Amino acid sequence: MAKNTADLLIERLIAWGVDTIFGFPGDGINGIFEALRTHQKELKFVQVRHEEAAAFAACGYAKYTGRLGVCLATSGPGGIHLLNGLYDAKCDGQPVLAITGHTFHDLIGLHYQQDVDLDKLFMDVAAFNQRVMGPAHVVNVVDEAIKTSLARRTVSHITIPKDIQEWTASDEQRSAANIPKHSADLFAAAFPLPKEEIFEEAAQLINAGSKVAILAGRGSLGCRDELLQLAERVAGPIAKALLGKAAIPDDNPYTTGGIGLLGTAPSQEALSDCDTLIIVGSSFPYLEFYPKPGKAKAVQIDIDPARIGLRYPADVGLVGDCRTVLQALLPFIVQKTDRSFLETAQKNMKGWKELMKERGTRTDSPMKPQVVTYELNKLLDNDAIVSSDSGTIATWAARHIEIRGDMQFSLSGSLATMANGLPYSIGAAIAYPGRQIVCIVGDGGLTMLMGEIATLVKYNLNVKVVVIKNDVLGMIKWEEMVLNGNPQFGVQLQPIDFAAHARACGAAGYTIEDPNQAAGILREAFAQPGPAVIQAVVDANEPPMPGQVDMKQAFKFAEALAKGQSHAWDIIKTVAKDKWREVV
Repeated sequence: MAKNTADLLIERLIAWGVDTIFGFPGDGINGIFEALRTHQKELKFVQVRHEEAAAFAACGYAKYTGRLGVCLATSGPGGIHLLNGLYDAKCDGQPVLAITGHTFHDLIGLHYQQDVDLDKLFMDVAAFNQRVMGPAHVVNVVDEAIKTSLARRTVSHITIPKDIQEWTASDEQRSAANIPKHSADLFAAAFPLPKEEIFEEAAQLINAGSKVAILAGRGSLGCRDELLQLAERVAGPIAKALLGKAAIPDDNPYTTGGIGLLGTAPSQEALSDCDTLIIVGSSFPYLEFYPKPGKAKAVQIDIDPARIGLRYPADVGLVGDCRTVLQALLPFIVQKTDRSFLETAQKNMKGWKELMKERGTRTDSPMKPQVVTYELNKLLDNDAIVSSDSGTIATWAARHIEIRGDMQFSLSGSLATMANGLPYSIGAAIAYPGRQIVCIVGDGGLTMLMGEIATLVKYNLNVKVVVIKNDVLGMIKWEEMVLNGNPQFGVQLQPIDFAAHARACGAAGYTIEDPNQAAGILREAFAQPGPAVIQAVVDANEPPMPGQVDMKQAFKFAEALAKGQSHAWDIIKTVAKDKWREVV
């Protein structure tokens, strides 16, 4: 029996080593689904409840495995729903292939049902974006799409009209120029290295510095030993962008933890005071947290030459895979004997950790959100995979979840979208069924894709979902106040009982309200096999204060209170208890 376009599509994905597709069915991809049905022993289809979750799950799969993530959606609205998750993959440099259906090939552009021109819609998000024109076309297109995603660490998109999916292959349909089997299912990764004189120039700059700081980002994942050797030789602290949180353990004496609004005061002080900055695999976007231009010399390591000098005026750029570049650079670095800059950062970090412990062990009522992530951290395995959502929840996860061993951590970085946390965990759980998977989300983000709790149940995924419930879009609330000087507006959420929702979906559901019971309830939930949701009801007036507060933020905060911010006195008392009296 002759194979059709859909069969050839699925078989080529299998030849590339694809073993999982996240998606949602629809009549625009019925032909592809039949091919999935007949090839289900070789390729697993994971049904989510919303196409956006399919794209997020594919992105999470790619982040945690380093492999291609694949998602599938029907024509028209199904394809549209993929976009947010695909932009997340594009912004964070993850290889994801999106496959969509299209209407009948001879009715495209004629206002037929679900006739959305997905080719044009995906032009910005996808580096490779092609409509399949028949069975003789599909293998070539799949090969190029996958190679583009892997080579450029980005999104590719293939769309196939619904009738073309069922066209059978025959040599008569092939143009004379399209020789059969000319395209290879092979990706050859490139690991370029700069010339030796550029390494010498970089080393000369680093060796001349007396206060050297390292900023490690997502590109530094996988080069832990090299990073620590570099820190030892330059006697400098390592500050971590949030996507690089898992680069080195948080209890290592060479790191000062995160940088930015979600980061630590010691990291901010280290970057502010350094005279030499080494940026390793990071394009951390917030310019105000870098040294002032001209204050520090900078060496930047990045696999993308277009990123050199993007955030800070680098003096030397080393283009290549971070691990390979660091291995080549280290022999040129002279061991520093003056360790005072590092020792100051370590002393500051000791004080910061004591502050975090004090925040995480408070017994106030309402319960503080830090208590939940502080206690959760104690229950994490050394190879746990932790996904966070965007919002205030990212602050509590960044500061109280400590990387150790082979733990992995991620969230939506550059896009900073809500709702990614739960689908990321689905991708992780499918990829690593034997590992502990934890999702830390806010009530705002979880509400957007809370139907995916049913996905956890459907596939019996051992994911523990910890939802911080304060019935408000917390990050937006504090941004309205601290950045704009305005009282909160439009951010209050109608309360939802997430534990009851979990039970309605078939998962275990727990509730924490008393900080004294947090540890016990979390332990009970984590001992529960299969999926579980733990909702933690917390103080909505607890602010995610930055590691350091500047005067502009202080004045804006005071201005918001003066304009009639609701619960102003409660907020003042909370902030005062947090030892931030200077902002009021």
